[in-house]
Amino acid sequence: MIVPMKKVSLIVLAYEKRMALKALRKAGIVHVDEVQVKNESLEELEKTKAVMERVMAKLQEIQAAQSKKARKTNRVQEPAIVDDQDFSDIHARVLWLLDQQKELEDHRQKTILERDRLKEWGDFSVEDFEELQDNDIALTIYRMGRKEIAKIGSDIDYIRLSDTGKTALMATIGSQLPDTVIAQRMDLPPKSLSYLEQSIVSDSQRLGSIASELLEHIPYIPTYRKRLGMLEQSIRFETVSASMGEDDTVAWLSGYLPATSVETFKELASSHRWGYVLDDPKEEDNPPTQVKNSRWVSIIGPVFDILGTVPGYREYDISMWFLMFFSLFFAMIVGDGAYGVIFLIAGLLIHRKMRKANNAVILLYVLSIASIVWGAVTGTWFGSKAILEAVPFLQTLVIPQISNYPELFGLDATTAQNTVMQFCFIVGTLQLSLACAMNIHRKIGKKDLSAVADIGWLLMIDALYFLVLMLVISAQVDVTMVGTVVGVGFVLVVLFGAQGPGIPFGKGLAGGAAGLFTTFLNSISAFSNIISYIRLFAVGMASLAIAQSFNSMASGLLEGYALPAGILILVVGHGLNLIMALLSVVVHGVRLNLLEFSGQLGMEWTGFTYDPFRETVETSSQTL
Repeated sequence: MIVPMKKVSLIVLAYEKRMALKALRKAGIVHVDEVQVKNESLEELEKTKAVMERVMAKLQEIQAAQSKKARKTNRVQEPAIVDDQDFSDIHARVLWLLDQQKELEDHRQKTILERDRLKEWGDFSVEDFEELQDNDIALTIYRMGRKEIAKIGSDIDYIRLSDTGKTALMATIGSQLPDTVIAQRMDLPPKSLSYLEQSIVSDSQRLGSIASELLEHIPYIPTYRKRLGMLEQSIRFETVSASMGEDDTVAWLSGYLPATSVETFKELASSHRWGYVLDDPKEEDNPPTQVKNSRWVSIIGPVFDILGTVPGYREYDISMWFLMFFSLFFAMIVGDGAYGVIFLIAGLLIHRKMRKANNAVILLYVLSIASIVWGAVTGTWFGSKAILEAVPFLQTLVIPQISNYPELFGLDATTAQNTVMQFCFIVGTLQLSLACAMNIHRKIGKKDLSAVADIGWLLMIDALYFLVLMLVISAQVDVTMVGTVVGVGFVLVVLFGAQGPGIPFGKGLAGGAAGLFTTFLNSISAFSNIISYIRLFAVGMASLAIAQSFNSMASGLLEGYALPAGILILVVGHGLNLIMALLSVVVHGVRLNLLEFSGQLGMEWTGFTYDPFRETVETSSQTL
């Protein structure tokens, strides 16, 4: 359910502003309307946070690069207590090490490039060159093609230093080459090759020393994580503080709190002598959404977290329906009982490792069991007909009318496939009809006349179901009756679709007439929405076909020396099929809930999560 909210306006004395915010944060029940502001304090905190995040990311990178053996060997116990001064010293040291590391890495890389460039020179002494120049013996160095050397006159003395491919490096003595010789004049390098090699070795040693010292700071990662949490808490404190209105006498803010926390807030305000106003959110207000469900319904939460979807405050909480239909969609798309067993084993292993079944693990159990049940009733185990034939017990679990191997039960494939498709359309019609019923129930409670339009949609959807059966599986239906019901539903939608509380009936009729063409298009969409549920059948059959293909590929290799190859084909093939099935669940199973079902409900998922101004890490009374 979506928890009802109360809008709160709070007023405090200006000089008590920060004390009031600390008390409000400690209570942790008010979602404050925050304004994006910038000031020097916030900017400084943001910069500090960015630097600390960079440091922690680097330490985590170093930690990840260690081998398991190195982690055990170099593990150092984290200090039991790290006070502000100690942490400041540690942080400053790590920052200095990282800066030194970057400078050395840049210097080392440049030195390596220079060394590689000078390899063709061979080793030399810069001091020798300088001594020659001091004795008026000028050397000019050139790079040229080998053929150009022949053009050098006998009056020019030169030394051939080295050859690299088709080019040569040479130095003239006491003169320069004439323009007739094509050559590139080279500047004398400031450092010798041996000096550069020594510099690279020295930089590498210093980098190794820095890396070792950084390794010793890995145990402080939890401390960094806590400090980052404190910084984020301080940033939010300053943001809320800057969001408050203020004059010379008082300061004020507004926000929302759950109706269940009203008494707690009143006691808090009374104990601190704050002024406040509590009221129900108005239509123009945009309260946050807090969803609370039973333990079993809340297991669908991880899916919403991954999708990042939050219902609007005035929308529906469809968690229970989403869980029920999503479990069915998951089972039909995966479509294989053996795959369900694999998921179940994975869930058990995760449960054992975590030693606690969180929502994600329980959801995995539910989806696994749903897949096993669907695989059992359709007779699908690794997509193998042979397994079903070999185990009579598995045959007793099958519902022949929806079996993937109906010939084993005296039925033809077309009949079984049509039955599964009809089941898909029934599921779709039920889900869309449920959406209409939910709208009707809510609007009747609000005395909203547009509930009649939802009755019209309910009539149309249920009638269009029979039209879908006629077109897709050639079922015999009374077309006249279907057309009549669709027509009646369409008229109800046109007449009452624009009605609402406070809207004159005549104005509502005019609005409905103006939207006649839109209603017609929406009617076509309702028809296509029902057909859309055939994707459950299609994707499930595709998964079965892929499994059967890999089984067929491996069937001739499951004996003799070819056995390992056959097993490899089965493992890789079914592994890929499992992955594609999971992707299909995201694409199709989620879509049917978030688009078709939610669309019929009129949901836009425009909400944002209730996030009260609260303490996220424990702090002392002196800190923010």
